[in-house]
Amino acid sequence: MNTFIKSAVIICLAVFTTNLSTAQTKNLKTVDVKVYGNCGMCKKTIEKAANVKGKSNAVWDADLAMAKITIDSTKTNVDEVLKRIAAVGYDSENFRAPDSVYENLHGCCQYDRPAKKE
Repeated sequence: MNTFIKSAVIICLAVFTTNLSTAQTKNLKTVDVKVYGNCGMCKKTIEKAANVKGKSNAVWDADLAMAKITIDSTKTNVDEVLKRIAAVGYDSENFRAPDSVYENLHGCCQYDRPAKKE
């Protein structure tokens, strides 16, 4: 009898865990977005701004100036992530960093900025 109860509990936990991870996976959305920058310092700053535990994660490629952003679509959206990246000085196709923040970036991080959209 005791073994039966233990087996039933283990099976229930396995089913619950599988359902929980499937539900979390359904909400994930991944996009590739142009984010301007130059170097390893840029990578560290961009990823730190984008990565919020349980909400979003980003990996930035300096050679391509592209960020692979993964979000939980029930908790945030890509624009919110790009706004956080812009707030630390890095332009994307949708959001421009404030000039004052960009100008305070380290010299090696000051990339050739795209023209302002009017």
